[in-house]
Amino acid sequence: MKLLCSAVAAVVIAGLPLAAGAQTASSAYPAKPVRVIDAYPPGGSTDIIARLIAPKFQEAHGQPWIVENRGGASGIIGADVVAKSPPDGYTLLIMSGNHVVHPAFYKNMPYDLLKAYTPITWMSDTVMVLAVHPSVPAKTVKELIAAAKATPGRLNFGSAGAGSATHMSGELLKTSSGLAMTHVPYKGGAPASLAAISGEVDLVFLTMPVAAPHMKRGALRGLAVTRSKRSSAMPELPTIAETIPGFSVTNASGLLAPAGTSREIVGRLQQTVVKVLAMPDVRERLLAIGMEPVGNTPEQFGEYMRAEVAKWIKVVKVSGIEAQTW
Repeated sequence: MKLLCSAVAAVVIAGLPLAAGAQTASSAYPAKPVRVIDAYPPGGSTDIIARLIAPKFQEAHGQPWIVENRGGASGIIGADVVAKSPPDGYTLLIMSGNHVVHPAFYKNMPYDLLKAYTPITWMSDTVMVLAVHPSVPAKTVKELIAAAKATPGRLNFGSAGAGSATHMSGELLKTSSGLAMTHVPYKGGAPASLAAISGEVDLVFLTMPVAAPHMKRGALRGLAVTRSKRSSAMPELPTIAETIPGFSVTNASGLLAPAGTSREIVGRLQQTVVKVLAMPDVRERLLAIGMEPVGNTPEQFGEYMRAEVAKWIKVVKVSGIEAQTW
């Protein structure tokens, strides 16, 4: 018995330096620059918010917040980099609404979205707009639905790419209103907006930062926003839900860490980011371009992600879209 107790004591004592070391590492965080992977090219909504946070983070912690754009495959390439990074808080992911669609749209993904990451916070909801070419006579969602039903299959809609949140917005519009429309994917929001401006497609779903300049000069006509409530950036635009009750598509810019990142580090990151999002200059900048600041807890953000993944799995199944092999 004495020998057993001695052995247990030795194991406990041997483990103390390791536990203390881990605790010290968390307490000292961040002790070096933090790399933030934006899984899209520069200039998009995720890039905008990541770079708004960067100077505020350095001011708060004395360490750089380095934004690295790793675009490709609708955000999957950059996300995979973070999924396979050490869970030490020094490599993070800025996710977009596309990421919660991927589990429904792609088979054999290189990572499991709900298992590969630790949620930190939902940073902003980037408002998405349903816009049409000026030649389309519809001035409202109701008129658009009537026109589409009068000539089934004639209308087509563009998106920022197959499997993107803008693509799924169109599919949800089709399934929730019984429309027959053809999807035309493009490699990003900018090419999709140009296609709509030229009349190559009849309607398009775009994020407000991309759509707003074209709407203001009359190159596109905005009909509605996809979120459940109107945007403060363009309150004159109704929601699609005002015509189709229950219709809602959010486009979250959120912060994720690799799975296994300590609660202390996650908590420190969450508190910093939420404080930055509440700063008047940051809020004003985001709201002006149609990005609604959120800032919630890791638990709330994780719940949102799970609900969105389940939602899009259902939409893909109902729409009859064949899941793509990654």
